Amino acid sequence: MTQSSESIRPLPMAAVVYLAFEPAWLALNRQERGEIAGQIGEILARHPKVVFEWFDADALAGGFSDFAICRFSDMRAYHHLWEELRDTVIFSKPYARIVNVTTGIENGFQDYEAALEELADA
Repeated sequence: MTQSSESIRPLPMAAVVYLAFEPAWLALNRQERGEIAGQIGEILARHPKVVFEWFDADALAGGFSDFAICRFSDMRAYHHLWEELRDTVIFSKPYARIVNVTTGIENGFQDYEAALEELADA
C-alpha cells in the first residue's frame, strides 16, 4: 500500500539531547569558551529547520551538565545539524559528550488516529 502525497504530513518532533561537559572545557577561559560558542551559533544559524534551545543544568541534575531541546519536522535536517556539530572541537577535543538522547513525536497518537480514519475511509 502506498500513501498518497496528500496524506503525508510532516510530524512535529522534538529531541532532548543530554550533554556532559568535560574538565577540559572548564579549563578554557570564558573568552575561549565564548569563541567556540560563537562557532556553534553559526552552525545553528545554517540549520533553520531545527529550533534549538540550550539549557544549563549543572546545579539541577546528575549525570549531565547541559541539555538541548531540538524541535523539528524533518529528521534529515535534525541529523544534518548534529553531523555538523559533531565535527566541531566541542566533540572532537572532546570538550563535551552526548550522554543520552530522547526523541518523540508531538501528539503522535493524533497522527495515528488520523491515519486509522484515512484507512477506514479508503
